[in-house]
Amino acid sequence: MASQTPLQLNERAAILLKNLVTSYISDGQPVGSRQLASNSGLNISPATIRNVMAALEKQGLVKAPHTSAGRIPTEQGIRFFVDSLLEVQPLDKAVVKQLSAELNPDQNTESLINQASQMVSELTRMAGVITVPKPSQSVLRHIEFLSLPDRRVLAILVINEKEVQNRVLHLDKDISPDELTQVANFLNEQYAGRDIFEVRQQLLKDMHTTRADMDRMMQSAIDIAGRALDDEPADDKAYLLQGATNLVRYAGEHNTSQLQQLLELFDQKREMLNLLDRCIQAEGVKIFIGNEMGIEGLGDFSVIASPYAVDGETLGVLGVIGPTRINYDKVIPVVDITARLLSDALKQ
Repeated sequence: MASQTPLQLNERAAILLKNLVTSYISDGQPVGSRQLASNSGLNISPATIRNVMAALEKQGLVKAPHTSAGRIPTEQGIRFFVDSLLEVQPLDKAVVKQLSAELNPDQNTESLINQASQMVSELTRMAGVITVPKPSQSVLRHIEFLSLPDRRVLAILVINEKEVQNRVLHLDKDISPDELTQVANFLNEQYAGRDIFEVRQQLLKDMHTTRADMDRMMQSAIDIAGRALDDEPADDKAYLLQGATNLVRYAGEHNTSQLQQLLELFDQKREMLNLLDRCIQAEGVKIFIGNEMGIEGLGDFSVIASPYAVDGETLGVLGVIGPTRINYDKVIPVVDITARLLSDALKQ
């Protein structure tokens, strides 16, 4: 969210601001005039730099912490840096090759989603987050049952083309392996190739049929299938989070209560999902800096996210969460390329 009134900086002010933000991102410390004079490559005095800093402060791009003579960028200053001064580093070819290998299209969707969020977390050393796609259709391809001790049954479902889901069911009565085979055969005959939602609706309808009209096998089939297919999407599957502990190392330099609030936000999910949903319609990488997230009390954190899609249909959002002084130049291409490779893998 860039400022409504675009700021214009002369070349000298732009160089100094870029140098200040880069230094602050690197070590989190206020930057003094003498440090800027030696690092900027400009042949100007510290006094001139102080005048430039005063002008930048007046524009709301930098501020001076009370305990230091140096300055740090404001949220608006970091936004200006990202929008106008940032030079994004191309991702190393070896890293791209590694990402491509890890996101092997032979994996199922769940594995690819997990892998993508884990990779961005490891490469950026931040928290990786990804919203889980909600398929427009989930077709039941095949179902099998395996008898377990203590009236338990393992249901093995093949969904769509490659999704394999395993669920342990707790039954009210003993059912022999032969009966389980009969039940599976019946369900595959009746329901294979149909949308799971339709199958569920039909099972509910059948459950209300007079029990006297059914033989024992039919009753068992409907009961077991009803339990096996009872998978209304849970909130904990709405998005996956990897590497939240990476953020703990920033607790010393940021308000610890902010970190605690962020970790609680991960558990509550709704606000985080609302934030990520704002990236769904975006093309390419979307960046929220500090209070731009619209979540009160998290001004020291930023989100960098990019949608992933198949055949033009956006399935979800992949991103990272870190401090506002995140290495934008290195993190942006990681998120961007990983989202693109994930899209390619899912398409295949």
